[in-house]
Amino acid sequence: MKDGRVVGLCAALAALAVVACEGLAQEGQIAELKSIDAFSSAGQVVVNGKQTPYLVRHLPTSSFPALSAAVAEDLVQRGCLIPQTYEAHGPENVIHGSFSRAGSKDWAVLCSVRGTVSLLVFFQGAEASPTVLSTAAENTRLEWNGASQKMEFDWGIDAATPELVHEAQSGMRRRPAKLDHDAIASSVVNGETVFRFYTGTAWTFVDTSD
Repeated sequence: MKDGRVVGLCAALAALAVVACEGLAQEGQIAELKSIDAFSSAGQVVVNGKQTPYLVRHLPTSSFPALSAAVAEDLVQRGCLIPQTYEAHGPENVIHGSFSRAGSKDWAVLCSVRGTVSLLVFFQGAEASPTVLSTAAENTRLEWNGASQKMEFDWGIDAATPELVHEAQSGMRRRPAKLDHDAIASSVVNGETVFRFYTGTAWTFVDTSD
């Protein structure tokens, strides 16, 4: 009888432990959502003549610990937040690759400050002087997200290897030679991707169709 009581007590404690763990997990998820919401911006934009709600989620520079110290410091000084597309499954829009030349260790970042987002490129050894490749108002880079019933951010960047760019050019009648270092793929969710490549003296768009 005593053993039965002990077993019952142990089972009850185990059940309580499971409930407690589930509660902690839920609290963690709520805290994470609150953290994301703290860096979000929302408002209204006119779509087809109607006021439509929009939402842009951001992450702080600290969410990207792999960033070089020099780049992270510059982003913090600028007051950058990193906008996230509505399809993001993890921190995005901070990328690294060999963008200036083969073997270089460079970074590209979408930096949002007070509603304006810029594509910044930091070349290795010249992090204090990033190149601004593109700038736009955040609320002009939006797309309808049926899941949330809102307009949400749709601009994403990725590193594009020479092989990836060459594959994108496979349908061209006069396919160019393979690039010798990485390009930056600038994409719209459910839309087109354009490749930007540094030639050694200037940035250019890479042809992927005739």
